[in-house]
Amino acid sequence: MKIVVCIKQVPATDNIRIDPETKRIIREGVKAILNPFDTYALEEGLQLREKFGGEIIVLSMGPLRADQVLREALSLGADRAILLSDRDFAGSDTWATSYILAKAIKKIGNTDLIICGKQAIDGDTAQVGPGIAAHLGWGQATYVMAVEKMSSSVIRVKRMHEDGYDICDIALPAVITVVKDINIPRVPTLKGRLNSLKREIPVWNPKDIGTEKIKIGLDGSPTRVVKIEPPTPRRTSTKKVEGTAKECARILLKELRIRNIIR
Repeated sequence: MKIVVCIKQVPATDNIRIDPETKRIIREGVKAILNPFDTYALEEGLQLREKFGGEIIVLSMGPLRADQVLREALSLGADRAILLSDRDFAGSDTWATSYILAKAIKKIGNTDLIICGKQAIDGDTAQVGPGIAAHLGWGQATYVMAVEKMSSSVIRVKRMHEDGYDICDIALPAVITVVKDINIPRVPTLKGRLNSLKREIPVWNPKDIGTEKIKIGLDGSPTRVVKIEPPTPRRTSTKKVEGTAKECARILLKELRIRNIIR
């Protein structure tokens, strides 16, 4: 069983700054971390390997410093790591990014399953995982909360939705994106961290994976960001209630009715 886990390095802050010219996130000078949702994707891959054997390959696209999150994945138990990094990749939207990752997965070859976190916290689009499946022509399931069963040809998953969940059988090879309910990520050992620092991480460029120039980077991205602005701040106020428990409850109920929160 060969499993590819796609991970991303994201800014470790909720105070995101946007370049007014390029409309892209300013990442310079901002501490970066492994996308939190990707930790669940990696953990699920590791657990599947423990059950069925095989190999875990972590794949990421980004600047050279993104090797930090790949080393973190290696410290947790991934077998190999590959970084996709080149100036021509810069500015890729979700369509171009999923195309680049799909081309890299084709180069890896003989992949049975691709696992992604449900979304990245910097873009929140949840489009890259499904985009990879579309480029490869593979079956997919999003918002997976559990892997029920797996064989050499089929994976059965529990897929979360607003009204509950579905049980889906998907022929392999396939792509799944997972939610945080699926597992509890492990923490790396000291030995794992030290060993990850010694590992060689190959860096692939467009020529290595055979991408077409017109399909990558800013020029190859069909999405055009016209305007970005922060959401309107919520109007909040604090009201202090004093008195006995019974009096406070009465005042609270009255306030909730005035605000039409309860009737």
